[in-house]
Amino acid sequence: MEHSIIVGTAGHIDHGKSALVRALTGKDPDRLPEEKKRGITIDLGFADLVIKDLRLGFVDVPGHERFVKNMLAGAHGIDLVALVIAADEGVMPQTREHFDICRLLGVQKGIVVITKRDLVDNEMLELVQDEASELVAGSFLEGAPIIAVSSKTGEGLDQLTNSITEVAKEIRPRSTDFITRLPIDRAFTIKGFGAVVTGTLISGEIKEGDELELHPVNKKLRVRGAQVHGRTVARAQAGQRTAVNLAGVDVMDLERGMVLATADQLRPTQIMDARVDVLKDAPRALKSRARVRVHIGAAEVLGRVKVLDAAEIAPGKHGLVQLRLESPIIALHGDRFIVRSYSPAHTIAGGVVLDPMATKHRAKDNQATFERLLKLDGTEPAQKLVAFVSASHERGTRLSELIAMTGWTSAVVSREVSNATRNHLLIEINGVVLTPANFQRLKDHSLQELRLFHKREPLSRGMLRETLRERVFARSQPEVFAGVIGSLENERVIIVEREIIRTSEHSVALSEEDLGLQYKLEEVYLKAGVETPNVDEAMTKAGIAPNQQQQAKKLFQLLLNSGRIVRVANDMYMHQQAIAELVKKLHGFAEQNGPERLIDVPAFKELAGVSRKYAIPLLEYFDRERVTRRAGDKRLILKP
Repeated sequence: MEHSIIVGTAGHIDHGKSALVRALTGKDPDRLPEEKKRGITIDLGFADLVIKDLRLGFVDVPGHERFVKNMLAGAHGIDLVALVIAADEGVMPQTREHFDICRLLGVQKGIVVITKRDLVDNEMLELVQDEASELVAGSFLEGAPIIAVSSKTGEGLDQLTNSITEVAKEIRPRSTDFITRLPIDRAFTIKGFGAVVTGTLISGEIKEGDELELHPVNKKLRVRGAQVHGRTVARAQAGQRTAVNLAGVDVMDLERGMVLATADQLRPTQIMDARVDVLKDAPRALKSRARVRVHIGAAEVLGRVKVLDAAEIAPGKHGLVQLRLESPIIALHGDRFIVRSYSPAHTIAGGVVLDPMATKHRAKDNQATFERLLKLDGTEPAQKLVAFVSASHERGTRLSELIAMTGWTSAVVSREVSNATRNHLLIEINGVVLTPANFQRLKDHSLQELRLFHKREPLSRGMLRETLRERVFARSQPEVFAGVIGSLENERVIIVEREIIRTSEHSVALSEEDLGLQYKLEEVYLKAGVETPNVDEAMTKAGIAPNQQQQAKKLFQLLLNSGRIVRVANDMYMHQQAIAELVKKLHGFAEQNGPERLIDVPAFKELAGVSRKYAIPLLEYFDRERVTRRAGDKRLILKP
């Protein structure tokens, strides 16, 4: 199986980066007419070299300080850097800046290449090699091969190719834990094919027919085909320079810095928390409110810094910041980025994204914020998940939100959440995750609300389900409410009766005065039989004073709850004994009238001794209660 490695050049202008790539691969990475005319690299160039089962994709970057932003667009996806230093000039300003950028982007492997070997003697070469060793001391390139070559004569090229091959073997294949993501560094049109974009496929895979989403505009696009270094492939894989032919988009709508990703997975952001390292030779400390240029993936965006754990971050130091960006971007936890000063543009710092979907922090929450970000800066997936979920507090975090923050596939997120729940670090409720502390806090708050309600309304059966949800779960996702109520019910501390929720210890206790009022109301309905008064009329007949009526209505509700009074229709109530007597009469009527068991409205009026005003609602009530069933203009009396 072919192993793909991205090799990026880095170094000062006119130090022979493009000539080196051309000599190694036989392909000219300079593609623009202006580049060929002026003899300098202005934008990114690409070439590839296959050595047995190893495919080296070269990204040639411009060395001029005016084009550092172009260099950064190509530097984000490299696995191995070739730090190029010309033998006749030695280490120059852009050598240092490019080297700093590679360090800040977390590049782990590389080779130092001394070019133009044919222009200097051995003594000069040794001086430049010593200078190079001093530059990389204490960095990821300390101890890396330092190879002198001449692109003109070919001296040292075989040794360089062998060294690159050996170093490439040490680079681990890209993880399959992440969804597809391709930061776009070029967009153009090919006649007969339409829009084409290129970039380094940093995770996942792309194949013909895939539906991808273009960010940050959130537009769904279909893949017509994919190429890797000019070869049409069935499937482009992570770590490859990839060209994608897209359907459903005009090239005018595409630009460098956009991202192609698995559809419906990622979300643009404009606020992110991060850890930054300020360069030792940065001209000044990084302070809050500083306007900066942030380079992430292939994108450059302006923003402002808020230092979180100090007044400022001094040169050579690191700290926690919040970046508030002026335009939306795609950023994931763990992404590396570069910070450059606004004007003049110089590289001053680099960092790693901790929380890509951050919110503005309040000063009183500083300690909790620092602790959470420190957990996100760790290495344990479970620890990271807990930190992400804790930020959602009692709202809960959907699994889809975890995917959008981490870029992990749904399978990886599900696996890690399962591990965390098994270890009692998280609680999952139908795709929504909370910390145990926040879940318990909601349970405690729910019980507190119910007990306060029972205290205020001792005669009420319980609180309406929707009222409890509004008071305690207004900021929570619907699944959280269902999970908390289900947990409390399983623990038998609450009782749920359709839309009513009460604590298990709650019962209605009536005073002597209340019992007296309730008795009077019940007596009115008991004596009224089938032609009963409405509630207000019943209050008058019972002799209940106006200042007692509010309490009497609560007592009337208790009679309804107990079933002693039955609601037949709107504002029509009867005593249960009257209803039972009517049911008995209906069954007696059915037995006396043969097997048909039918009764019409006139017959029912006569049987019940009521007017049509009462007969129709009563028959409809009996239909609902399955005592009768409508059969045309009659009712079938059902057997008990």
